[in-house]
Amino acid sequence: MKPKVYIETPRLVLREWIDADAGPFIDLNSDKRVMEFFPSVKSGGETMEQIQRISKHIAEYSYGFFALERKDNGRFIGFTGLSHPGFEADFTPCVEIGWRLSKENWGQGFATEAAEACLDFGFDALRLDVIYAFTAVQNKPSERVMQKIGMDKKGYFDHPSIHPESELKQHVLYSAENPGMH
Repeated sequence: MKPKVYIETPRLVLREWIDADAGPFIDLNSDKRVMEFFPSVKSGGETMEQIQRISKHIAEYSYGFFALERKDNGRFIGFTGLSHPGFEADFTPCVEIGWRLSKENWGQGFATEAAEACLDFGFDALRLDVIYAFTAVQNKPSERVMQKIGMDKKGYFDHPSIHPESELKQHVLYSAENPGMH
C-alpha cells in the first residue's frame, strides 16, 4: 500500500511514515553531526519510539513531522512538518515547524523547500494563526532556514527540557503569522 502523501514540492514528497523509513532514520538519529545541536544521539529503540509518537500525532491531527522523500531517487532523507512541542514555555501551547535531514542532503535547499511548503500547508489548509520554530542558538544552519522561509525572530528562551548546565539550553525563537488571517 502506498503511503498517504500530504504535501508535494518540486523535488520532495512529504508523506506518512512507512516501515522502510526506520533504518535510514535510525542512521540519521545516530549521526553525531546531524544531532550536534541536540542533547545526544538517539538509539535505535529511541528512534523507533519517536517514529511511533510522530505517526500517532499524524493520525490524531492529520499533520505532524512528515517523512521526507526525494522525488529523484525515492529515498527517505529525514522529516519536516508541524507538531505540538511537549514542554511548557511562554509561547506554548503552539504549533511548531521543524526539520531534520541526513547529512548528505544538507546544503541543497531541501529543508527550506519542505519548510516553506509546510508553512503554506499550516496557514492555507490548517488555517493556523501562527507557527513557531526554535533551535539551540548554536544551530545557525536551522536559524538560516527560519529566516529564508520568512519567519521573524522573537527572541530567546531557555529550553525547559534541556539540562540547566548544557550549552544547548538557550534557544532562539522565531514565528510566522498567517498572512491571510491579519
